[in-house]
Amino acid sequence: MIAIVHHPDYVTEAPARSTYRWGKNGAIRDLLRAEGDRITWHAPEPMPQRWLEAAHDPDYVAQVLAAQVPAIKERRIGFPVTPIVARRAQMVPGGTYLAALLALEHGFAANTAGGSHHALADTGAGYCVFNDLAVAALRLVEEGTTTRVLIVDVDVHQGDGTAALTAGHPQIATYSIHAEKNFPARKARSTLDVPLADAISDDAYLAVLDETLAPLIADWQPTLILYQGGVDPFAGDRLGRLALSEDGLVRRDRLVARLAIAAGIPLACTVGGGYGDDVMAIAARHVRVISTLGDAFAGTAQPHRS
Repeated sequence: MIAIVHHPDYVTEAPARSTYRWGKNGAIRDLLRAEGDRITWHAPEPMPQRWLEAAHDPDYVAQVLAAQVPAIKERRIGFPVTPIVARRAQMVPGGTYLAALLALEHGFAANTAGGSHHALADTGAGYCVFNDLAVAALRLVEEGTTTRVLIVDVDVHQGDGTAALTAGHPQIATYSIHAEKNFPARKARSTLDVPLADAISDDAYLAVLDETLAPLIADWQPTLILYQGGVDPFAGDRLGRLALSEDGLVRRDRLVARLAIAAGIPLACTVGGGYGDDVMAIAARHVRVISTLGDAFAGTAQPHRS
């Protein structure tokens, strides 16, 4: 069975002036429900404020939780932060944290939201309010739950916020493979960045992924991987610049799973990016990421590495 973290607050009505497809998380939930007994459902708690403040500026955290974010920051985020959006923003990092705990217990788990890798210390950006990856990683290592977290980001956009918020932390490393000419215009510095030319297709992409991620895993020896499994490298994605096929995305996830399993590393997956008008098709790609990883980890004896 696949451990899935979901909360009703993930599924909200779109706030005014938003171009983000808010129905995606509900569609992901519904497609996973159709999997029946193959899925075990887990509900997170909201991330406590003090752990949000471990990654983000306390003034910004207070602005979000009070739904009083300045308009200039809302423009960077891409939508207004209403009370409903604020509740969701606090719940999603709790979901990524819970997925990590479940992965440490079972080998693999997935959050049906998250991957908000553009959120910075004092502002959100690029449809991201709080950076659930950074918040969860900092809490996990500072509580002593696990010792070395590697954040693997395969979204088409660089994980700039995650890199910035964890820079220099001795127990957290970041890897980002992304389209070099895509958002954000100003990149941060990950532990390892792998910028790609536009329109790279399956075989070339997979070769570069294997050549760069495998040595990092061997050198860093993480005890947990947080996986930002964005599907926007897909050739038809509205905000992507790469050219992976549906099969290429599956092969990508199998490769990451193979590397993690070979090294005995638990993996927790978040949703990440995927954009376009066909919400069900995008949701199906996200579910395929979860299913591919879940199938790979099924039956593996994953130790609790700390």
